[in-house]
Amino acid sequence: MKEFIEHIVRALVDYPDDVRLTEVQGERTTVYELRVGAGDLGKVIGKRGQTAKAIRTLISAVSAKQGKRAMLEILE
Repeated sequence: MKEFIEHIVRALVDYPDDVRLTEVQGERTTVYELRVGAGDLGKVIGKRGQTAKAIRTLISAVSAKQGKRAMLEILE
């Protein structure tokens, strides 16, 4: 899943080398903490948050098919 998220985000941003994704395993949920370069935050969030919502929806769908729960946190 981590590689899937990194692939999507790196395709969106201008500085793909600045993308950092940390995976935090919980008892029932996996939290992914995403950090991008300062100029790329708007591209990941998108207009009115639509891009971030679409990415989160994809992550939820993929993890649900695997019988798991996952969340994406976009950090500055």
